[in-house]
Amino acid sequence: MKKLLVILLTLALVGVTLCVEGQAQTRTPDDELTMIDLLLARPLGVAAGIVGTGFFIISLPFTIPAKSVDKAAKMFISDPFHFSFSRPFPDESLDFK
Repeated sequence: MKKLLVILLTLALVGVTLCVEGQAQTRTPDDELTMIDLLLARPLGVAAGIVGTGFFIISLPFTIPAKSVDKAAKMFISDPFHFSFSRPFPDESLDFK
């Protein structure tokens, strides 16, 4: 009985290893773009939103008299955070090619 269990576990381990190896070989360039989006573009969007918040505060003395606070807030704060948090993942609308 133990011998049968060891054989079944060995076959399962070999089968799982072959499946994982087969999936690794079928990677597409889109997978790499997805990883770039996740590990680089979205964190840079968060950083741009944080820096943009500082720029927005600095620009207030100029945007209040010009009545363009809404446009500045959208450009400096809303757009970068929307880029990072609101767009779908993976984002097929981005074409890095």
